[in-house]
Amino acid sequence: HYLVRNGAVSIIDASTGRTMPDRSWELGLQQMIEVKEGCALTGGRETLARITYQRFFSRYHRLGAATGTAREVAAELWRVYGLRVVRVPRNEPSRNAARGTTIYPGAEQHCDALVARASALQRRQQPVLLATRTVAASERVSGALTPARLQHQVLNARKEPVEGESVGQAGQAGRITIATNMAGRGTDIKLGGGVASLGGLHVIVAECNEAARLDRQMFGRAGRQGDPGSYERVLALDDDVMCAHTPAWLRAWLADI
Repeated sequence: HYLVRNGAVSIIDASTGRTMPDRSWELGLQQMIEVKEGCALTGGRETLARITYQRFFSRYHRLGAATGTAREVAAELWRVYGLRVVRVPRNEPSRNAARGTTIYPGAEQHCDALVARASALQRRQQPVLLATRTVAASERVSGALTPARLQHQVLNARKEPVEGESVGQAGQAGRITIATNMAGRGTDIKLGGGVASLGGLHVIVAECNEAARLDRQMFGRAGRQGDPGSYERVLALDDDVMCAHTPAWLRAWLADI
């Protein structure tokens, strides 16, 4: 994925949702995209040296990290870095409640369900973080909420300059925030006055990511520091990730239910 901004093509990191302005594709792909989008052509880059992240980090004499989603990659951390995963007890008991997964047969039903769910939560003034995988999907959901007269904010790579303001308001009563994976890491959403009594922030994941830990990072935006919160998945059966990882016979069977 990429974003055209100020006449230049910027690659979007799928796992973080952020642009990487200092990176470009190799073998002429960058220039092909620039021609497609009508941007000024950049020169090809010559690689003088390269190193993987794994080898770079391994050169440190002392290496460690902290993350809330290490269990899925514990075997990889041991294999690559020789590091074990140690669980640190929570400072406060978790009050983040799982609300399950709902799957709809097609994009239209899926979009209608997202609008209905966001509308119901906004009516009771509970803030909602509606998570999508791509910039295009975030804008598509925004386009569905607008005719329903549901006021909302969009946080994606296109709105990166106002990220702090959007995140700062996401926990206020009645707020709907549509966000890509930009909001999934290192984001502490503070609850507004009276929101805790309403159940706290509610996270709706509208598209699964390729890596389950990215979904868990998004779930972790709710229920911070012992606050109440909740999360759920509302998915479409014809979503790209669902199609890639669900057998055709199972998708056909689910569509007929």
